[in-house]
Amino acid sequence: MKILGLGDNVVDKYMHIRTMYPGGNAMNIAALSVLSGVEAGYLGVFGDDEAGRHVYHTAQALGIDLSMCRVYHGENGYAEVELRDGDRTFIGSNGGGVCIDNPITLTELDKEYIAGYDVCHTSVYSYAEEALPDIREASPFVSMDFSDRITEGYLKKCCPYLDMAEISCASMEKEEVVEWMEKIQSYGCRQVVLATRGSLGALVLANGKLYEQSPCLVEATDTMAAGDSFITSFLIHYVDGLKTARDFPIEGGERGVTKEEEFLDLLMKTSLYQAAVFAADNCKRDGSFGFGKQF
Repeated sequence: MKILGLGDNVVDKYMHIRTMYPGGNAMNIAALSVLSGVEAGYLGVFGDDEAGRHVYHTAQALGIDLSMCRVYHGENGYAEVELRDGDRTFIGSNGGGVCIDNPITLTELDKEYIAGYDVCHTSVYSYAEEALPDIREASPFVSMDFSDRITEGYLKKCCPYLDMAEISCASMEKEEVVEWMEKIQSYGCRQVVLATRGSLGALVLANGKLYEQSPCLVEATDTMAAGDSFITSFLIHYVDGLKTARDFPIEGGERGVTKEEEFLDLLMKTSLYQAAVFAADNCKRDGSFGFGKQF
């Protein structure tokens, strides 16, 4: 498995302890993949300030491929955070820093690079909407996290290019969440819709079925990137498992799992279980994936 995070990176500035941690949805997916033992790359934009250098050097030290990234003069993206009983709360940001004026525009070399990964993941915070047609053309599996930006116009614009869409719905009733998931599929998302719901667990709509996963509740050190860690683990296990999904020849009999449909059902359940465990463990880390630095 090789996973590419395309789009946003930030530092999360914990104001109460004057410490900044690398983060951002696309960067988190890459970093958490590496921490899971999976090869990963990141394609995005860095500022050349102290924050940008900290994220860049951390990613480099983790072994994330950064060979196609861009660096611009100015502020890297950052968010200001408070931690309240282990639960992170955003209190401010600079809106993405240099990414605002320098969104990713893909070249032919970029598309060749994307094609070398099994998954390309981007997000609502990545300013990559205009690049989605090129990402779709290059990548075998496209994933996008919409967070809580759940509006019909935006979803209709993005979903036709996606194999998997993720939404964050901790404040919604289950019936409303399922309604949005069904809309996302109707807007063109091809395979999987994943809704993370915080301490309520997760819902997945795929292959005509609705799956539900309970959370592995822990006493959290920090809930930053809880959803991103769930998404990362799910992508790793589910997409890798798809490579072997098939029916066995009927001559072999029907003992055990022999049908693609049966395998996909088991794959979904085990992928969700692995994701719940990984997300719980990640809540015991500081920041999205550690590596804090005083500012």
